Amino acid sequence: MDNDSIKALKEALEHSPNNIPLRLHLAHSLLGLLAYEEAEKEFKKILSLDATQQKAKLGLATIYFRKEEYKTAVVILEEIIEESPEESYQLLYCKALLRSGNTKEAGEVYRDIVQYNPTLRDEELDQQFRSYQFDEGAGDEEDGYDEDALFNTRPEINFNHVGGMHRVKEEIDLKIIKPLQHKDLYAAYGKKIGGGILLYGPPGCGKTHLARATAGEIDASFISVGISDVLEMWIGSSEKNLHEIFERARSHSPCVLFFDEVDALGASRSDMRQSAGRQLINQFLSELDGVDANNDGLLIIGATNAPWHMDPAFRRPGRFDRIIFVEPPDRVGREAILQIMLAGKPLGKLDLSAVAKKLDGFSGADLQAVIDICLLYTSPSPRDRG
Repeated sequence: MDNDSIKALKEALEHSPNNIPLRLHLAHSLLGLLAYEEAEKEFKKILSLDATQQKAKLGLATIYFRKEEYKTAVVILEEIIEESPEESYQLLYCKALLRSGNTKEAGEVYRDIVQYNPTLRDEELDQQFRSYQFDEGAGDEEDGYDEDALFNTRPEINFNHVGGMHRVKEEIDLKIIKPLQHKDLYAAYGKKIGGGILLYGPPGCGKTHLARATAGEIDASFISVGISDVLEMWIGSSEKNLHEIFERARSHSPCVLFFDEVDALGASRSDMRQSAGRQLINQFLSELDGVDANNDGLLIIGATNAPWHMDPAFRRPGRFDRIIFVEPPDRVGREAILQIMLAGKPLGKLDLSAVAKKLDGFSGADLQAVIDICLLYTSPSPRDRG
């Protein structure tokens, strides 16, 4: 929908401000254009007129999910599911749980969804929860939940699944992949296999996807660490958690250990008033150095939107000694990303080059959002298929 259509809808609402279907149409149109703030305002206006409007609640949950406010999305989706437990809501709910750090609960929800309707299997969730046994009677052991297997996976994607980013992939190839492929040569020169890379750049540009693809490129284990996996309120617990994560990674060498939002764990010590934060940073630095253990074969990738907030000690050689900027994709990169995302979908005659050109400035996450919205409004509903 173009700007003229949006303007026409707004003018119509000036004459009929309580017209919920019309306002809902405007809100979904704004959501489709990624105008999240305006769409959020319209959805909230609808709920002020009628608090039972499920489509408005789902629209709000979708916005918060896209804005990475996952906990807020979870709260809204729980209310929706309680009122109307439709499976389509539950998949989004599962993803929101997963990204908010509630991994076990997300796995249990996904297991129930798949057991009830196997056609709802989701590729992203399948990859994350391959440690779950979805057969009846699989124990939890009772629930078929294996925390170690869930935390440690071998990605099925590689650099072929990453559109663009040629410069970044070349640097990762030199720093991580080549040493692992030519161990004897590097050992002859006294070079260890492993080390750290810090990826930084705007949100949604594929830092996590790239880290996962790096592990797949070398058939290594992949452990993704979020803030909630490390931080606890009790003194000493966070340091213990961090040590256990590194120990698990060392036991699965070669392993790519990925820290998302690493600046939250490695903020500058000069900005801290509490000693507990400094102790966690000291523990992190000690683990990176492999003071009490061998880090050979341990490949550490950190991702941050604000590298300047990290303690300078992390950038010392042997730690995160290579810092790589992950910029938003250019036109060629956007076209490559679209080709990967749309592979296998019935597109007809679609000029991806022209589409990529019009989406200047869009990140990989933005492109995925555009595709999701387009498929939502173009795919036949279950009622139509029936």
